[in-house]
Amino acid sequence: MRVYLHARGSRIFASSARPSEGANAMTILVIGATGRVGRHVVDQLLQRDAAVRVLTRDTHKASFPAGVEVAQGDLLDIDAVRSAFAGVRTLFLLNAVTGDEFTQAIITLNLAREAGIERLVYLSVFEADRAVNVPHFAVKYGAERMLEAMGFGATILRPTYFIDNEVMVKDVILNHGVYPMPIGGKGVAMVDARDIAEVAAIELIRRDTAEATLPIETINVVGPETLTGEGVTAIWSDVLGRPVAYGGDDPSSFEANMATFMPRWTAYEMRLMAERYISDGMIPEVGDVERLTALLGRPLHGYRETAVQIASPTLLP
Repeated sequence: MRVYLHARGSRIFASSARPSEGANAMTILVIGATGRVGRHVVDQLLQRDAAVRVLTRDTHKASFPAGVEVAQGDLLDIDAVRSAFAGVRTLFLLNAVTGDEFTQAIITLNLAREAGIERLVYLSVFEADRAVNVPHFAVKYGAERMLEAMGFGATILRPTYFIDNEVMVKDVILNHGVYPMPIGGKGVAMVDARDIAEVAAIELIRRDTAEATLPIETINVVGPETLTGEGVTAIWSDVLGRPVAYGGDDPSSFEANMATFMPRWTAYEMRLMAERYISDGMIPEVGDVERLTALLGRPLHGYRETAVQIASPTLLP
């Protein structure tokens, strides 16, 4: 792939498009493009012939399909964000779970308004307005309120627990026969990152191509089935052909395990999130699944599909 460098102010952008191509086209900027959801968002937008730019800290480590314009910088680099916003009409915003997530969100939205960007899709979290003691839930609700107060036109996506997270605990499941995530007995409608991304892309295109800025809309992005800890282990037992036990509703032990490979504050936040799963679950509202199925024009990806993919190497003869 040939890469062309585009100068804009003091910043350099890299893309596979010649400088003359699409010079008058408005661009959709994807923030959070290197993560599990963001990469799928980029792919879905390209499938819909959108002009896509991404903002990333390290352009050398970022690998995107041909046609994607890459801007370098992070959300606390004001000049980089301002430069990345040039020529952008519509924004996808996914803030990483960090200690300064709220600061990043506030600065980004202020700079977006400064740049005249009114059309957004924001990745929040399921029931962000209720889980006020879980930091990365409360932060996202703060950003939701900011979107409304500042007059943005936005689709707020509120996904549940990611099925894709199970990759982090696959070794415990496959090697020890235990499902360690304390998701409780109320039920969690786990969602596939591919479904989140496709809904995001559909909404980005809808807002980008609308004649005028559309009002704020909130969409719960859920999975097709609401699973308890025991329900998940039943799926794993069936897929693996051997018993898998549920590790139980023990957020304290979960926190201790998480602290062995992530920062202590992050492990504590994961504990608070697990306590929320146990006390309330993540249960879709009536019509959520049907709405998503109609929007996507296909069934949602289910938990078993991911379990089979994770287990595949161990099932080979």
